[in-house]
Amino acid sequence: MIIDLPDTTVSQVAKQLVKVREEGGAVALGRVLTLVISARNGVAEAAIDAANDASREHPMRVIVLTTGDGESRLDAQIRVGGDAGASEVVVLRAFGDAASNEESLLTGLLLPDAPVVAWWPEEAPESPATSPLGKIAQRRITDAATASDVRDRLALLGRTHAPGDTDLAWTRLTHWREQLAAVLDQPPYESITEVEVRGAAASPSTALLAAWLQMALDVPVSWSYEDPDHWQEGIKSVRLTRESGDILLERPTPGVAVLTQPDQPNHDLHLPRRTLRECLAEELRRLDPDVLYGRVITEGWEKLGPPETGE
Repeated sequence: MIIDLPDTTVSQVAKQLVKVREEGGAVALGRVLTLVISARNGVAEAAIDAANDASREHPMRVIVLTTGDGESRLDAQIRVGGDAGASEVVVLRAFGDAASNEESLLTGLLLPDAPVVAWWPEEAPESPATSPLGKIAQRRITDAATASDVRDRLALLGRTHAPGDTDLAWTRLTHWREQLAAVLDQPPYESITEVEVRGAAASPSTALLAAWLQMALDVPVSWSYEDPDHWQEGIKSVRLTRESGDILLERPTPGVAVLTQPDQPNHDLHLPRRTLRECLAEELRRLDPDVLYGRVITEGWEKLGPPETGE
């Protein structure tokens, strides 16, 4: 069900939500958090779709805020039922003076006594934690992959990092980190002496993986960007060097990685690029600060050298 509220107020939207809850009964209850999405019209629907999918694991209220120029006005839309997954979606389109105070547009619509997560699917403020939305959120999700210069964006995230910040470029690394940790848990238990990471220039995950490995293993790490004409997006390979030979985890084709180890047959592993829904759902599973990400984006990134020239 979709309810349109043109030229409205936050108070009227809140009253309509109460009415929907009373008419829908228990179906509108049980929300565990409020997800606030700040997005332009061009990316808002994709973000809503991802949130609706994630809501099947995390029932929540989703508030989508888009702002624009023009005469002061607030248009709203409420989506429940089949149009909102397991969530209830409130879309706010604010223009002119009505868009000047983002915090006031949201405070009357937040679920009482429930944590708030802020998500910028595309352009994020320079300092998410001190932005109007960031101040009311326990967790703040950005995506460095949408920046025009991912290295500049990662450097900025490191300088402005505050507990509760996270980035989907880090979330996309979960399966890579799991696979590499599993390999190192197997014999022979030799020390890693050198690491090489290769990936696409548009992939901030490449740099974050290199920074994490350097922190975790305390060894020199070289990393390089591949020629975009000869490689897909994302991470291509990780090579771990030790005395008995190299361990190579390489993704030659989308979705499949090959693990090569000395004196062992090659193993094909299912390693697809993670979807937006998967990454968002993972971030919503934890509402405490991601301490490891904080260390990687600050200490690890600061110590990581510049990328080498790819082949």
